[in-house]
Amino acid sequence: MMAPTHVAAGIALAVPIAFLVPELAPLVVAAAVAGSVFPDFDMVAGEHRRTLHAVEAYAVLTALVTFAAIVAPSPPVIAAAVFFAAAAVHPLLDLAGGSSEARPWEAATDRGVYLRSRESWVAPKRWVRYDGAPEDLALAAVLVTPGFVVFGTSVRIFAVGTLIVGLGYTFYRKRIPQLSGRVNLPVPPVLTVVAALFSLFRR
Repeated sequence: MMAPTHVAAGIALAVPIAFLVPELAPLVVAAAVAGSVFPDFDMVAGEHRRTLHAVEAYAVLTALVTFAAIVAPSPPVIAAAVFFAAAAVHPLLDLAGGSSEARPWEAATDRGVYLRSRESWVAPKRWVRYDGAPEDLALAAVLVTPGFVVFGTSVRIFAVGTLIVGLGYTFYRKRIPQLSGRVNLPVPPVLTVVAALFSLFRR
């Protein structure tokens, strides 16, 4: 799945948590969005869909931190639980999509997501043919819809921006080489963008 779809999934995940702790809604959204894109940092260092797409580890961490949030709730612990939950959803969405390769629409490999518990790659379902396919954009639109209903202006603006980025990515996807493997992203600017998101959602 493309990054805007993962972000939209993070926003959708934040909706029920925001209902439970409405006073923490901005923090919850920021944590969900950060967690939803975190696994793709293995495009910067490591092997994409393997190094940081550790669904088993995220699932265990989600369970442990959620238990801690129930026993001794605090904003940082709740945010951590949401972060890990969103990170756990990320590789599952990737499995529902296409393979990890430079031209995923060709479906030349069966490398969906690497599972450490099986020490092997799991084949993608290809319910969404490849990242940036039209159905990928449609899924992002569906996932982001609850955020428009529940959250305020800042999140709505961010959601619209996410869909605009997704629309552009969908339009140009087959013209952009090697977006399903390791890329050289400028890490400091990326971290600056993440910090700006946290600042936006706290307003």
